[in-house]
Amino acid sequence: MHSQSSARLMRSTGALRSVGEPGLLDAIPVEGWVTALCALDGMGPKRLVALLGCFEDPRSAWDAVSDGQAGRILQVCQAIGAAAPAVIAAWAHQANQCDVAAVWRRHVEFGVGVSLRGEVGYPSVFADDIEPPVVLFHQGDPDVVVGPRVAIVGTRDCTNYGYEIAFDLAHDLSQAGVSIVSGLALGIDSAAHAGAISADGAPPIGVVGSGLDVFYPRRNGPLWREVARRGVVWSEYPLGTAALAWHFPARNRLIAALADVVVVVESHAAGGALLTADAALERGHAVMAVPGPVRSAASDGTNELLASGGSASVARDASDVLIALGMAPGSRRKAIERRSSPSNHDRVVLDAVGWQPANLDDLVARTGRSIPDLAASVARLEESSWLARRGGWLERVAKPGGP
Repeated sequence: MHSQSSARLMRSTGALRSVGEPGLLDAIPVEGWVTALCALDGMGPKRLVALLGCFEDPRSAWDAVSDGQAGRILQVCQAIGAAAPAVIAAWAHQANQCDVAAVWRRHVEFGVGVSLRGEVGYPSVFADDIEPPVVLFHQGDPDVVVGPRVAIVGTRDCTNYGYEIAFDLAHDLSQAGVSIVSGLALGIDSAAHAGAISADGAPPIGVVGSGLDVFYPRRNGPLWREVARRGVVWSEYPLGTAALAWHFPARNRLIAALADVVVVVESHAAGGALLTADAALERGHAVMAVPGPVRSAASDGTNELLASGGSASVARDASDVLIALGMAPGSRRKAIERRSSPSNHDRVVLDAVGWQPANLDDLVARTGRSIPDLAASVARLEESSWLARRGGWLERVAKPGGP
Protein backbone atom coordinates (compact mmCIF):
# COMPACT_ATOMS: atom_id res chain seq x y z
CA MET A 1 0.00 0.00 0.00
CA HIS A 2 2.54 2.54 -1.04
CA SER A 3 3.72 4.85 -3.77
CA GLN A 4 6.11 7.70 -4.26
CA SER A 5 3.13 10.07 -4.42
CA SER A 6 1.74 8.92 -1.06
CA ALA A 7 5.21 9.26 0.44
CA ARG A 8 5.42 12.82 -0.88
CA LEU A 9 2.04 13.56 0.71
CA MET A 10 3.34 12.40 4.09
CA ARG A 11 6.63 14.28 3.84
CA SER A 12 4.99 17.49 2.67
CA THR A 13 2.81 17.74 5.77
CA GLY A 14 5.66 18.25 8.24
CA ALA A 15 6.89 16.41 11.30
CA LEU A 16 3.87 16.44 13.60
CA ARG A 17 5.15 13.66 15.82
CA SER A 18 8.15 15.64 16.99
CA VAL A 19 6.64 19.13 17.15
CA GLY A 20 2.85 18.66 17.18
CA GLU A 21 0.50 19.21 20.08
CA PRO A 22 -0.51 16.07 22.02
CA GLY A 23 -4.14 17.20 22.04
CA LEU A 24 -4.13 17.27 18.25
CA LEU A 25 -2.85 13.71 18.12
CA ASP A 26 -5.52 12.61 20.59
CA ALA A 27 -8.19 14.00 18.25
CA ILE A 28 -7.20 11.63 15.44
CA PRO A 29 -9.60 8.66 15.26
CA VAL A 30 -8.35 5.10 14.90
CA GLU A 31 -9.07 5.27 11.15
CA GLY A 32 -6.55 8.11 10.86
CA TRP A 33 -3.72 6.06 12.36
CA VAL A 34 -4.49 3.09 10.11
CA THR A 35 -4.59 5.40 7.08
CA ALA A 36 -1.13 6.73 7.95
CA LEU A 37 0.20 3.19 8.39
CA CYS A 38 -1.21 2.22 4.98
CA ALA A 39 0.68 5.07 3.35
CA LEU A 40 4.11 3.86 4.50
CA ASP A 41 6.31 2.61 1.67
CA GLY A 42 6.04 -1.14 1.29
CA MET A 43 3.06 -1.54 3.64
CA GLY A 44 1.11 -4.27 1.87
CA PRO A 45 -2.01 -6.02 3.22
CA LYS A 46 -0.07 -8.92 4.82
CA ARG A 47 2.37 -6.60 6.55
CA LEU A 48 -0.47 -4.44 7.83
CA VAL A 49 -2.24 -7.49 9.25
CA ALA A 50 0.99 -8.62 10.94
CA LEU A 51 1.72 -5.15 12.32
CA LEU A 52 -1.73 -4.56 13.78
CA GLY A 53 -1.61 -8.05 15.27
CA CYS A 54 1.31 -6.96 17.45
CA PHE A 55 -0.50 -4.14 19.24
CA GLU A 56 -3.76 -3.33 21.00
CA ASP A 57 -4.46 -0.32 18.80
CA PRO A 58 -3.13 1.32 15.61
CA ARG A 59 -1.69 4.35 17.41
CA SER A 60 0.57 2.07 19.47
CA ALA A 61 1.63 0.41 16.23
CA TRP A 62 2.44 3.83 14.75
CA ASP A 63 4.53 4.79 17.80
CA ALA A 64 6.52 1.55 17.55
CA VAL A 65 7.11 2.09 13.84
CA SER A 66 8.17 5.69 14.45
CA ASP A 67 10.73 4.53 17.02
CA GLY A 68 12.02 1.77 14.73
CA GLN A 69 11.30 -0.82 17.41
CA ALA A 70 11.96 -3.99 15.44
CA GLY A 71 11.77 -6.07 18.60
CA ARG A 72 8.17 -5.02 19.18
CA ILE A 73 7.08 -5.87 15.66
CA LEU A 74 8.45 -9.38 15.43
CA GLN A 75 5.54 -10.68 13.34
CA VAL A 76 6.16 -7.95 10.78
CA CYS A 77 9.86 -8.81 10.63
CA GLN A 78 8.92 -12.41 9.92
CA ALA A 79 6.50 -11.32 7.19
CA ILE A 80 9.13 -9.09 5.56
CA GLY A 81 12.01 -11.54 5.77
CA ALA A 82 15.65 -10.63 5.20
CA ALA A 83 14.79 -7.07 4.11
CA ALA A 84 13.17 -6.30 7.49
CA PRO A 85 15.93 -4.06 8.96
CA ALA A 86 16.00 -1.79 5.91
CA VAL A 87 12.21 -1.64 5.62
CA ILE A 88 11.72 -0.85 9.32
CA ALA A 89 14.40 1.85 9.19
CA ALA A 90 12.70 3.41 6.17
CA TRP A 91 9.32 3.30 7.94
CA ALA A 92 10.78 5.01 11.01
CA HIS A 93 12.29 7.80 8.90
CA GLN A 94 9.07 8.31 6.96
CA ALA A 95 6.85 8.20 10.05
CA ASN A 96 8.93 10.86 11.76
CA GLN A 97 8.44 13.16 8.77
CA CYS A 98 4.67 12.59 8.73
CA ASP A 99 1.88 14.84 9.97
CA VAL A 100 -0.74 12.18 10.71
CA ALA A 101 -3.42 14.78 11.38
CA ALA A 102 -2.84 16.35 7.97
CA VAL A 103 -2.95 12.97 6.22
CA TRP A 104 -6.28 12.24 7.92
CA ARG A 105 -7.63 15.75 7.23
CA ARG A 106 -6.89 15.35 3.54
CA HIS A 107 -9.01 12.18 3.40
CA VAL A 108 -11.85 13.93 5.24
CA GLU A 109 -11.70 16.95 2.93
CA PHE A 110 -11.56 14.73 -0.14
CA GLY A 111 -14.76 12.99 0.98
CA VAL A 112 -13.15 9.57 1.44
CA GLY A 113 -14.79 7.19 3.89
CA VAL A 114 -12.61 4.73 5.80
CA SER A 115 -13.91 1.39 7.08
CA LEU A 116 -11.95 -0.93 9.38
CA ARG A 117 -12.61 -4.64 9.66
CA GLY A 118 -14.49 -5.43 12.85
CA GLU A 119 -15.67 -1.85 13.32
CA VAL A 120 -18.98 -0.10 12.76
CA GLY A 121 -19.71 0.56 9.09
CA TYR A 122 -17.55 -2.21 7.64
CA PRO A 123 -19.63 -3.86 4.88
CA SER A 124 -20.68 -7.41 5.68
CA VAL A 125 -20.10 -8.49 2.08
CA PHE A 126 -16.37 -8.05 2.76
CA ALA A 127 -16.46 -9.07 6.44
CA ASP A 128 -17.76 -12.51 5.45
CA ASP A 129 -15.14 -12.99 2.73
CA ILE A 130 -12.39 -15.61 2.90
CA GLU A 131 -9.75 -12.85 2.57
CA PRO A 132 -11.27 -9.67 4.03
CA PRO A 133 -9.29 -6.43 3.72
CA VAL A 134 -8.17 -4.78 6.96
CA VAL A 135 -9.14 -1.35 5.70
CA LEU A 136 -11.31 -0.02 2.88
CA PHE A 137 -11.47 3.47 1.43
CA HIS A 138 -14.52 4.60 -0.51
CA GLN A 139 -16.15 7.49 -2.30
CA GLY A 140 -19.88 7.50 -2.83
CA ASP A 141 -22.57 5.70 -0.88
CA PRO A 142 -21.75 2.23 0.52
CA ASP A 143 -25.47 1.74 1.14
CA VAL A 144 -25.75 0.77 -2.55
CA VAL A 145 -23.98 -2.54 -1.90
CA VAL A 146 -27.28 -4.42 -1.59
CA GLY A 147 -29.46 -6.40 -3.93
CA PRO A 148 -28.19 -8.49 -6.86
CA ARG A 149 -24.71 -7.68 -8.15
CA VAL A 150 -22.92 -8.85 -11.29
CA ALA A 151 -19.26 -8.26 -12.13
CA ILE A 152 -18.55 -7.78 -15.82
CA VAL A 153 -14.83 -8.20 -16.46
CA GLY A 154 -12.50 -8.79 -19.35
CA THR A 155 -9.49 -7.68 -21.31
CA ARG A 156 -8.32 -4.08 -21.60
CA ASP A 157 -7.50 -4.82 -25.25
CA CYS A 158 -11.02 -5.75 -26.25
CA THR A 159 -12.60 -5.94 -29.70
CA ASN A 160 -15.62 -3.96 -30.85
CA TYR A 161 -17.62 -7.17 -30.41
CA GLY A 162 -16.55 -7.44 -26.78
CA TYR A 163 -17.12 -3.77 -26.02
CA GLU A 164 -20.64 -3.81 -27.43
CA ILE A 165 -21.55 -7.04 -25.61
CA ALA A 166 -20.27 -5.68 -22.28
CA PHE A 167 -22.07 -2.37 -22.76
CA ASP A 168 -25.39 -4.01 -23.66
CA LEU A 169 -25.18 -6.60 -20.88
CA ALA A 170 -24.50 -3.92 -18.27
CA HIS A 171 -27.24 -1.65 -19.63
CA ASP A 172 -29.90 -4.38 -19.60
CA LEU A 173 -28.90 -5.79 -16.21
CA SER A 174 -28.80 -2.34 -14.63
CA GLN A 175 -32.27 -1.61 -15.95
CA ALA A 176 -33.42 -4.87 -14.34
CA GLY A 177 -32.17 -3.68 -10.94
CA VAL A 178 -28.76 -5.39 -10.94
CA SER A 179 -25.74 -3.39 -9.81
CA ILE A 180 -22.75 -3.71 -12.13
CA VAL A 181 -19.35 -4.27 -10.52
CA SER A 182 -16.11 -3.70 -12.41
CA GLY A 183 -12.58 -2.42 -12.05
CA LEU A 184 -12.81 0.89 -13.99
CA ALA A 185 -9.95 -0.16 -16.27
CA LEU A 186 -9.87 0.26 -20.05
CA GLY A 187 -11.72 -2.08 -22.37
CA ILE A 188 -14.42 -4.34 -20.97
CA ASP A 189 -14.47 -2.62 -17.56
CA SER A 190 -15.10 0.78 -19.11
CA ALA A 191 -17.76 -0.62 -21.42
CA ALA A 192 -19.58 -2.24 -18.51
CA HIS A 193 -19.74 0.89 -16.39
CA ALA A 194 -20.61 3.06 -19.37
CA GLY A 195 -23.51 0.71 -20.13
CA ALA A 196 -24.70 0.74 -16.53
CA ILE A 197 -24.61 4.54 -16.38
CA SER A 198 -26.49 4.84 -19.68
CA ALA A 199 -29.34 2.76 -18.22
CA ASP A 200 -29.81 5.08 -15.23
CA GLY A 201 -30.79 1.96 -13.29
CA ALA A 202 -29.17 0.20 -10.33
CA PRO A 203 -26.18 2.03 -8.78
CA PRO A 204 -22.79 1.04 -10.26
CA ILE A 205 -19.95 -0.24 -8.06
CA GLY A 206 -16.26 0.23 -8.83
CA VAL A 207 -13.17 -1.35 -7.27
CA VAL A 208 -9.79 0.20 -8.08
CA GLY A 209 -6.11 -0.57 -7.50
CA SER A 210 -4.92 2.92 -6.59
CA GLY A 211 -5.77 5.80 -4.27
CA LEU A 212 -9.15 7.35 -5.01
CA ASP A 213 -7.46 10.52 -6.28
CA VAL A 214 -5.19 8.66 -8.73
CA PHE A 215 -7.28 7.85 -11.78
CA TYR A 216 -5.90 4.85 -13.65
CA PRO A 217 -6.05 5.14 -16.54
CA ARG A 218 -6.16 8.92 -16.35
CA ARG A 219 -8.65 9.24 -19.19
CA ASN A 220 -11.18 7.26 -17.15
CA GLY A 221 -11.36 10.04 -14.56
CA PRO A 222 -14.83 11.24 -15.65
CA LEU A 223 -16.14 7.65 -15.53
CA TRP A 224 -14.73 7.16 -12.00
CA ARG A 225 -16.38 10.35 -10.79
CA GLU A 226 -19.73 9.37 -12.31
CA VAL A 227 -19.63 5.89 -10.75
CA ALA A 228 -18.84 7.48 -7.36
CA ARG A 229 -21.66 10.01 -7.82
CA ARG A 230 -24.26 7.39 -8.75
CA GLY A 231 -22.94 4.50 -6.63
CA VAL A 232 -19.66 3.81 -4.87
CA VAL A 233 -15.96 3.24 -5.64
CA TRP A 234 -13.85 1.09 -3.29
CA SER A 235 -10.09 0.86 -2.79
CA GLU A 236 -7.68 -0.72 -0.30
CA TYR A 237 -5.23 2.15 -0.76
CA PRO A 238 -5.01 5.67 0.74
CA LEU A 239 -4.96 8.86 -1.28
CA GLY A 240 -1.85 9.38 -3.35
CA THR A 241 -1.20 5.67 -3.95
CA ALA A 242 -0.19 4.87 -7.53
CA ALA A 243 -1.60 1.90 -9.44
CA LEU A 244 1.09 -0.77 -9.04
CA ALA A 245 1.01 -4.12 -10.82
CA TRP A 246 0.63 -6.18 -7.62
CA HIS A 247 -2.44 -4.17 -6.58
CA PHE A 248 -4.62 -5.63 -9.33
CA PRO A 249 -4.77 -9.29 -8.28
CA ALA A 250 -5.74 -8.03 -4.82
CA ARG A 251 -8.39 -5.79 -6.38
CA ASN A 252 -9.76 -8.74 -8.36
CA ARG A 253 -10.54 -10.69 -5.18
CA LEU A 254 -12.67 -7.75 -3.96
CA ILE A 255 -14.57 -7.71 -7.25
CA ALA A 256 -15.21 -11.44 -6.85
CA ALA A 257 -16.31 -10.96 -3.24
CA LEU A 258 -18.84 -8.29 -4.24
CA ALA A 259 -20.38 -10.17 -7.15
CA ASP A 260 -23.11 -12.79 -6.99
CA VAL A 261 -22.14 -13.69 -10.56
CA VAL A 262 -18.93 -12.92 -12.47
CA VAL A 263 -19.34 -12.61 -16.26
CA VAL A 264 -16.16 -12.72 -18.35
CA VAL A 265 -16.88 -11.07 -21.69
CA GLU A 266 -13.49 -11.30 -23.42
CA SER A 267 -10.20 -12.58 -22.05
CA HIS A 268 -6.94 -13.61 -23.61
CA ALA A 269 -5.54 -17.01 -22.65
CA ALA A 270 -3.73 -15.62 -19.59
CA GLY A 271 -5.86 -12.56 -18.91
CA GLY A 272 -6.34 -11.01 -15.48
CA ALA A 273 -10.10 -11.52 -15.79
CA LEU A 274 -9.48 -15.24 -15.40
CA LEU A 275 -7.98 -14.53 -11.97
CA THR A 276 -11.23 -12.82 -11.03
CA ALA A 277 -13.14 -15.88 -12.25
CA ASP A 278 -10.89 -18.15 -10.16
CA ALA A 279 -11.43 -15.93 -7.11
CA ALA A 280 -15.19 -16.13 -7.63
CA LEU A 281 -15.10 -19.93 -7.87
CA GLU A 282 -13.07 -20.07 -4.63
CA ARG A 283 -15.91 -18.18 -2.98
CA GLY A 284 -18.62 -20.39 -4.43
CA HIS A 285 -19.91 -17.63 -6.71
CA ALA A 286 -21.22 -18.37 -10.18
CA VAL A 287 -19.00 -17.70 -13.20
CA MET A 288 -20.32 -17.14 -16.72
CA ALA A 289 -18.54 -16.44 -19.99
CA VAL A 290 -19.57 -14.91 -23.29
CA PRO A 291 -18.59 -17.20 -26.19
CA GLY A 292 -16.49 -15.52 -28.84
CA PRO A 293 -15.11 -16.20 -32.31
CA VAL A 294 -12.76 -19.19 -32.19
CA ARG A 295 -10.17 -17.29 -34.26
CA SER A 296 -10.17 -14.25 -31.94
CA ALA A 297 -7.27 -14.18 -29.46
CA ALA A 298 -9.40 -11.90 -27.27
CA SER A 299 -11.81 -14.79 -26.71
CA ASP A 300 -9.23 -17.55 -26.07
CA GLY A 301 -9.69 -17.35 -22.31
CA THR A 302 -13.48 -17.14 -22.32
CA ASN A 303 -13.84 -19.99 -24.80
CA GLU A 304 -11.50 -22.10 -22.68
CA LEU A 305 -13.63 -21.40 -19.60
CA LEU A 306 -16.64 -22.75 -21.45
CA ALA A 307 -14.78 -25.71 -22.97
CA SER A 308 -13.14 -26.81 -19.71
CA GLY A 309 -16.41 -28.23 -18.45
CA GLY A 310 -18.35 -27.15 -15.40
CA SER A 311 -16.43 -24.06 -14.30
CA ALA A 312 -18.47 -21.55 -16.28
CA SER A 313 -21.86 -21.38 -17.95
CA VAL A 314 -22.78 -19.52 -21.12
CA ALA A 315 -23.86 -15.88 -21.00
CA ARG A 316 -25.44 -14.92 -24.31
CA ASP A 317 -27.44 -11.96 -23.04
CA ALA A 318 -28.91 -10.43 -19.90
CA SER A 319 -31.62 -13.10 -19.72
CA ASP A 320 -29.03 -15.84 -19.13
CA VAL A 321 -27.48 -13.82 -16.31
CA LEU A 322 -30.84 -13.00 -14.72
CA ILE A 323 -31.68 -16.71 -14.64
CA ALA A 324 -28.36 -17.40 -12.91
CA LEU A 325 -29.33 -14.78 -10.32
CA GLY A 326 -32.71 -16.44 -9.78
CA MET A 327 -34.51 -13.51 -11.40
CA ALA A 328 -37.04 -14.03 -14.16
CA PRO A 329 -35.99 -12.47 -17.49
CA GLY A 330 -37.84 -9.21 -18.00
CA SER A 331 -38.32 -8.70 -14.26
CA ARG A 332 -37.19 -5.61 -12.43
CA ARG A 333 -36.06 -5.61 -8.83
CA LYS A 334 -35.33 -2.65 -6.64
CA ALA A 335 -31.59 -2.59 -6.17
CA ILE A 336 -31.80 -0.81 -2.84
CA GLU A 337 -34.22 -1.35 0.00
CA ARG A 338 -33.44 1.61 2.20
CA ARG A 339 -34.17 2.13 5.84
CA SER A 340 -36.77 4.74 6.65
CA SER A 341 -35.33 8.06 5.53
CA PRO A 342 -34.39 10.63 8.17
CA SER A 343 -36.24 13.93 8.24
CA ASN A 344 -34.74 16.87 6.36
CA HIS A 345 -33.67 18.32 9.72
CA ASP A 346 -31.81 15.15 10.70
CA ARG A 347 -30.48 14.60 7.17
CA VAL A 348 -28.37 17.75 7.55
CA VAL A 349 -26.69 16.19 10.59
CA LEU A 350 -26.20 12.83 8.84
CA ASP A 351 -24.59 14.56 5.87
CA ALA A 352 -22.38 16.57 8.25
CA VAL A 353 -21.05 13.33 9.77
CA GLY A 354 -20.21 12.03 6.29
CA TRP A 355 -18.23 8.79 6.17
CA GLN A 356 -15.55 9.59 8.71
CA PRO A 357 -15.84 9.53 12.52
CA ALA A 358 -17.07 12.84 13.95
CA ASN A 359 -17.90 14.23 17.38
CA LEU A 360 -20.42 16.84 18.53
CA ASP A 361 -17.85 19.64 18.31
CA ASP A 362 -17.25 18.73 14.65
CA LEU A 363 -21.00 18.82 14.01
CA VAL A 364 -21.40 22.20 15.71
CA ALA A 365 -18.70 23.60 13.42
CA ARG A 366 -20.17 22.00 10.30
CA THR A 367 -23.86 22.80 10.89
CA GLY A 368 -23.90 25.88 13.15
CA ARG A 369 -26.55 24.23 15.32
CA SER A 370 -26.65 24.14 19.10
CA ILE A 371 -25.49 21.08 21.03
CA PRO A 372 -28.99 20.27 22.41
CA ASP A 373 -30.45 20.41 18.88
CA LEU A 374 -27.65 18.21 17.52
CA ALA A 375 -27.95 15.76 20.42
CA ALA A 376 -31.64 15.27 19.64
CA SER A 377 -30.94 14.61 15.96
CA VAL A 378 -28.10 12.24 16.81
CA ALA A 379 -30.36 10.28 19.17
CA ARG A 380 -32.97 9.84 16.44
CA LEU A 381 -30.34 8.81 13.89
CA GLU A 382 -28.89 6.27 16.33
CA GLU A 383 -32.35 4.85 17.05
CA SER A 384 -33.00 4.37 13.33
CA SER A 385 -29.52 2.81 12.80
CA TRP A 386 -28.14 5.59 10.62
CA LEU A 387 -25.45 6.41 13.19
CA ALA A 388 -23.54 4.39 15.76
CA ARG A 389 -21.35 5.53 18.64
CA ARG A 390 -17.83 4.27 19.32
CA GLY A 391 -16.15 5.92 22.27
CA GLY A 392 -16.54 9.63 21.76
CA TRP A 393 -17.02 9.29 18.01
CA LEU A 394 -20.14 9.07 15.87
CA GLU A 395 -19.97 6.94 12.74
CA ARG A 396 -22.38 6.56 9.86
CA VAL A 397 -23.56 3.00 9.37
CA ALA A 398 -23.55 1.45 5.90
CA LYS A 399 -26.43 -0.87 5.20
CA PRO A 400 -25.30 -4.51 5.49
CA GLY A 401 -24.54 -6.24 2.22
CA GLY A 402 -26.69 -9.02 0.86
CA PRO A 403 -29.79 -9.45 -1.30
